[in-house]
Amino acid sequence: MQFLTSLLIAATAAQAHYTFPRLVVDGKSEEADWWATRMTKNANSKQGIESATSADIRCYSSQNAANVATVPAGATIHYISTQQVNHPGPTQYYLAKVPEGQSASTWDGSGNVWFKIHTTTPTVDNNNQMTWPAQNEYVLTNATVPAATPDGEYLLRVEQIALHLANVPNGAQFYLACTQVKITGGGSGNPGPLVALPGAYKSNDPGILVNLGAITADSPYVPPGPAVWSG
Repeated sequence: MQFLTSLLIAATAAQAHYTFPRLVVDGKSEEADWWATRMTKNANSKQGIESATSADIRCYSSQNAANVATVPAGATIHYISTQQVNHPGPTQYYLAKVPEGQSASTWDGSGNVWFKIHTTTPTVDNNNQMTWPAQNEYVLTNATVPAATPDGEYLLRVEQIALHLANVPNGAQFYLACTQVKITGGGSGNPGPLVALPGAYKSNDPGILVNLGAITADSPYVPPGPAVWSG
C-alpha cells in the first residue's frame, strides 16, 4: 500500500510539471519533439531546476538536436508543453547569436551573449486576484522575434518560472528549453543588454525569491534578468 501511494504521488508530481519539446513558428511546429529543440535532462522526469545559479539554467540540455529551425525575423513564436502549465509565473524568451565560425548545432551558449526578447507579468484585479498569461494552457505565451534581429544562427531559449513555492530560498522552479535556429530576413539591430547564463540571475532576485501574496497592482511583480530588447 505504501509503495502504491508513493507511485501515485510521483505520478501526480510529474503531471504538475512539464517540458517544451516543440517550437512553433508562425503557426508551424517542429516536425517532431526535440527536432531542433535540444532534449532537456527532465524529458522523462519533468522536474524543474531549483537553483538559479546552476549550470543547467542555460539550456538544461542532455544532448544537442539534429536540426536547425528557420525563423524569419518578425515571426510569432511559442512552444508546446507536454503538460498543462498550471504553475503561476513568468514566461521569458532569450536569444544568443552563435559566434562566427561556429554552429547552432554544437555551440554551448557560454559567455555574455544572451538577450531577452519577451517576458510576461500578471494582471492583478481590485481583489488582488492574480492572473498569468497562458497559465493552465498547453502552450506558452506568444513572443515576436524582433524584426531588427540580425541574420544568422542563434540559440533560442524559453523559460517558465514556477513561483508557487518561491517564498522560500530555491523554491522557484525553472522549466526551460533551447532551440537551434537560423534567423532570416533580419535587420541591423544591436541586441542587448547581453548577459551570461548562469550569471544573469541570483537566488534572491525579487522575481525569483518572492511572496506572490504580496504582489498587488501598486507593488507589481518584477521579472528577473535584463530588460527586454524589442529592436
